[in-house]
Amino acid sequence: MWIVLGIGAIIFAALNIIWGIRGRETKWFRFISLSLTALTMCAEYGLIKNWVVHEDWGALMDVVPGMTGALWFLVIASIVINGVSLFLKPTR
Repeated sequence: MWIVLGIGAIIFAALNIIWGIRGRETKWFRFISLSLTALTMCAEYGLIKNWVVHEDWGALMDVVPGMTGALWFLVIASIVINGVSLFLKPTR
């Protein structure tokens, strides 16, 4: 679930930039993208919590190291893309 939310966050951030270049209102895309980024982190935290509760140390050792890098990438990409849209000048 976390990967779907993270990819959705980046898609809405890209839509944010595309609509910004076209001179349209982008605040809703920015809001959705940042919300999906936050939900990605919550979903990941919940997944890890379940593994700890079930004492599934194998899953933690196998998945968490790689997942950490993916989460960092998704969050940084979402922040950068949404940040870029703040500096775009409307072409009206």
